[in-house]
Amino acid sequence: MTADRPPLRAVIADDQALVRTGFKMILAADGIEVTAEAADGAEAVAAVRRTRPDVVLMDIRMPEMDGIEATRRIIGDAGPAGTRVIILTTYDLDHYVYAALTAGASGFLLKDVTPEHLVSALRLVQTGDALLAPTITRRLIERFARHDEPHTIAPHRDPSGLTPRELEVLRLLATGLSNAELASRLFLSPTTVKSHVGRILSKLDLRDRVQAVVFAYETGLIAPGGAPR
Repeated sequence: MTADRPPLRAVIADDQALVRTGFKMILAADGIEVTAEAADGAEAVAAVRRTRPDVVLMDIRMPEMDGIEATRRIIGDAGPAGTRVIILTTYDLDHYVYAALTAGASGFLLKDVTPEHLVSALRLVQTGDALLAPTITRRLIERFARHDEPHTIAPHRDPSGLTPRELEVLRLLATGLSNAELASRLFLSPTTVKSHVGRILSKLDLRDRVQAVVFAYETGLIAPGGAPR
């Protein structure tokens, strides 16, 4: 935190009080303000509307309203520069995580995350980036982005407006490569890669890299197993 930048503000949504308390202590120790806690999805939505935090740590399995529906409502309210949602899950292949990502979540964390990783994750998504752990996220999307899953991103977006280079970047991005790795693979500067990624997100009206990965699988630009087509 700097003198001219306000502290990061967060809401913690989890039905276990001990989990909320533990996360709050970790965040407070790093200067992150917890504006509210919520024990279910409805409370989370209300807390976000009331306090307008930068980031929500959202459990998936909660009573009354689950984290998926809460995420959908929060992102629907937030707009392009609004509150970001990070999904909390106990298992890295939780079936519901895929639904939460397509609902607009910016990534996910396991509940046994280290304090350092938790703090860095919140600060990452605050800047507008996505929390994309390549191997885990790709494995999760490969498992659940099948024809029997409802495609909530792809049907509304047309990749035909992308240039051949942008399609190439999107396919490689969907395999989990970072901007630095993309730059090395394509013999481009990191700045050029960042520009390509920005144009891809803008043209496809995608919120972040996570949605770009989901889109690539849903449209068949990349096959299960991580191989670009």
